[in-house]
Amino acid sequence: MGGPESFESYLEIGCMRCKKGGTDQCKVLPFVDELRALRALLAETELVEEMKWSVPAYTINGKNVIMLAAFKEHVSLSFFKGALVDDPKGLLVKAGENTQVSRQLRITSEEEIEAQVDDIRALFGSAVEVEQKGLKVERVRQKEEACEELQVRFEASPGLKAAFEALTPGRNVRTTFTSTKQNSPRHDPTASPSGRRAFWKERG
Repeated sequence: MGGPESFESYLEIGCMRCKKGGTDQCKVLPFVDELRALRALLAETELVEEMKWSVPAYTINGKNVIMLAAFKEHVSLSFFKGALVDDPKGLLVKAGENTQVSRQLRITSEEEIEAQVDDIRALFGSAVEVEQKGLKVERVRQKEEACEELQVRFEASPGLKAAFEALTPGRNVRTTFTSTKQNSPRHDPTASPSGRRAFWKERG
């Protein structure tokens, strides 16, 4: 069975990226009411609902703004530019230690949504405004940092993150992402004729 093609199918079968998808053990099932409640609030905004990475995503002018997904113990609203969203009550959290741009709002119950409904609406409004203004976060280069889009996908699929981490010992794969520029031809002393001459001259 393939991934969900709509919000309703997501509620029925989940993201289908683990063996529990489409079964009564799917992590989406305990949070159907919470997902519907959050979707209703998102429908009040200018955001357009799409299915991306097998979960509901909300965009404006083709740009990703918010992603909605169920996890084992909570529902997550992932704000793609959460670092720029006005969050006076500190409701948003980082997905990981090295996360720079995206932020999450984690929900565990309908009661929690009801208690914070005005704050949630305000976060949505701020996120839309950030994207409409074309604001961007100035990233700080960090060693062994996975790219932001990959981090967002990890948030939606813990299984994907586990598989990625298992590719090589430790964090070698992430290091590759950040070391590519250093290994590119423009950093190679033998990339140009003059560089090659100097290289071999130095070695006698």
